[in-house]
Amino acid sequence: IVHRIDKDTSGLLLISKNNKVHEELSKSFKNKTVKRKYIALVKGIITENKGKIEAPIGRSESDRKKLSVIEKNSKKAVTNFTVLERYKTATLLELELETGRTHQIRVHMSYINHPVINDPLYNKDKVINNYGQMLHAYYLGFTHPLTKEFLEFTSPLESEFIEIQN
Repeated sequence: IVHRIDKDTSGLLLISKNNKVHEELSKSFKNKTVKRKYIALVKGIITENKGKIEAPIGRSESDRKKLSVIEKNSKKAVTNFTVLERYKTATLLELELETGRTHQIRVHMSYINHPVINDPLYNKDKVINNYGQMLHAYYLGFTHPLTKEFLEFTSPLESEFIEIQN
């Protein structure tokens, strides 16, 4: 596995067939040439059509299981978002990462008081259904290490993700 997504996050993973390809793809992630986009359903109405969250992420001082926006012992984290749809009590977002920190989207959305719906760690609200958190890795774009062709892949939203929006 070249990169991971959080437990309970649906969508695309990038897996290599051999070590050489794995090394090259890992370099692409490190050099930020792999494009990743996510879709999330978050609590509340985000009024801006687009936004950028630049807030460093590190281990929470109050809960060792969690990460948080914190200055001490943290790493730079940048998340860009675009509103796709506004609902009565939630907003559907497309998110693009400039950095790839653990739990980055979940931490950043909680930080701006719009946590991912059904997130068991960063959203204190009651879980709406048993599907899991409403976060989906829907797009991956990267240059193939051997053919040098730019490849793009998408994964449609799960039906449970769509149903919860209604």
